Amino acid sequence: MLQPILIDGAWRQAEATGTFTAFNPATGAPLPEQYPISGLADIEQALLAAQQAVKKMRFVPVEAIAHFLETFAGAIEARSEALVEMAAQETGLPGVPRLRNVELPRTTDQLRQAAAAVRERSWCQATLDTTHNIRAKYSPLNGPVVVLGPSNFPFAFNSIAGGDFAAALAVGNPVIAKAHPGHPATTRLLAEAAFEALQRSSLPAGMVQMLYHMSQQDGLTLVSHPLVGATAFVGSRAAGLRLKQAAEEAGKPIYVEMSSINPVVILPNALEERLPQIVNEFCTSALSATGQFCTNPGLVIMVAGPLSEQFLERAASAFQATPPGFLFHEDSPRRLATAVTSLQQCNARVITGGQQLEGPGYRFENTLLSVSGDHFLQQSSKLQEEAFGNVSLIVLASNQAQLLEIIERLEGNLTGTIYDHSAGLDDPLYEELEPLLQAKVGRLLNNKMPTGVAVSPAMMHGGPFPASGHLGFTGVGIPASLLRFAARRCYENIPTRHLPAELREKNPTGQTWRLIDGEWTQRDL
Repeated sequence: MLQPILIDGAWRQAEATGTFTAFNPATGAPLPEQYPISGLADIEQALLAAQQAVKKMRFVPVEAIAHFLETFAGAIEARSEALVEMAAQETGLPGVPRLRNVELPRTTDQLRQAAAAVRERSWCQATLDTTHNIRAKYSPLNGPVVVLGPSNFPFAFNSIAGGDFAAALAVGNPVIAKAHPGHPATTRLLAEAAFEALQRSSLPAGMVQMLYHMSQQDGLTLVSHPLVGATAFVGSRAAGLRLKQAAEEAGKPIYVEMSSINPVVILPNALEERLPQIVNEFCTSALSATGQFCTNPGLVIMVAGPLSEQFLERAASAFQATPPGFLFHEDSPRRLATAVTSLQQCNARVITGGQQLEGPGYRFENTLLSVSGDHFLQQSSKLQEEAFGNVSLIVLASNQAQLLEIIERLEGNLTGTIYDHSAGLDDPLYEELEPLLQAKVGRLLNNKMPTGVAVSPAMMHGGPFPASGHLGFTGVGIPASLLRFAARRCYENIPTRHLPAELREKNPTGQTWRLIDGEWTQRDL
């Protein structure tokens, strides 16, 4: 029997165009449940239910949104054992500490942070100009947000519980979540928790809906549909570009996070000061979750010399000594093999690894390559193609001037890191390098690897193309992440009684920050 989909407040059988099964990456064995591939009929039903929810939400107090988000977080925690067990089966990720102790608490924390932002209301940036009697604020979109989640975070970026979901709901938008086919049962358990929270709230039934899968063409139809408000996508560059083109041709906002190799630049005196420490930090970061992080350090840049050769030798030894982890997809080893071959065709040299592994599960050798700065500059685009997994490339610049030239050739990335000497011996080079690298990334780090992404109001999780489609927006960090799914609406010469609460004379909470005649304040007007 096919697992049901969640549409308009009810679990129902899909009008399926096909079926699929998830696999355990650690064994390669299929998991028992069958899931539907929804067709346009299911998509249309979800869109119509979401549009009804949009209309009803105009009369629902914001407190109801906060209550739902907090209730949802509690419902997830109540299911933590089943969620961790299922996510471990579907992804091959360790239940402890990764899923239970890191990712699940991060997920519930995001939901509670979103609830707090809903109550506090400063996220809407209420702006009052009393001289001209003009007022403005950010408000919900006039349509649902479609969330297409990735494979690598079954909880924290899940389409029905992750950061995009939390941000869209906090603004007051319905969400149509499409499960990732790699972890459909985990998504179903999260959807059941969301369904329970929805029943205990006063939100409309169409605020939270979930489909498991759809064809590529139907996905393009969904993101470009007239009833859609916006889309959030995390995944490959190829898929992201197709979705981006379809949505934007229809005039629909879409926020895509695609590919990033997250360059790490190691300056000469830092290597001399603490080479073993930096090697350890790099290898731990590069091989964590088998390299399947969007912030995985896939490119390391340093000046060639005896110390960089020592770095390569030590890193290669660490890669060889670390048992390769499991990859999420059956096709992942083949894709990594293709990526390594492509790098070799651009004169990169395999230092260690480079081969698919036999036996149960989806695995690939921990792989380290190196290439000269000259060759990198000759074929910089091809040498920056993301290998999503346990593969990293070391670029050896001939001198400091070439190192700077290499930085200028980098494409957009989520993160960029500079390792420098603790006593400032690298400062002259750092001062030249930093503005070049900062222009290429959304988040700049110093003397630490980029794999951790804190859920902080100051976090920037985005970057220049092709890391993301919109440099000015972040996928992590509340309240900033909410603005992706909000419309700025202006009110001119409107009587107070007809204005939204945030734009009236009295501060709606006493704590909301508002821009009144050029001054950020919490006072009443």
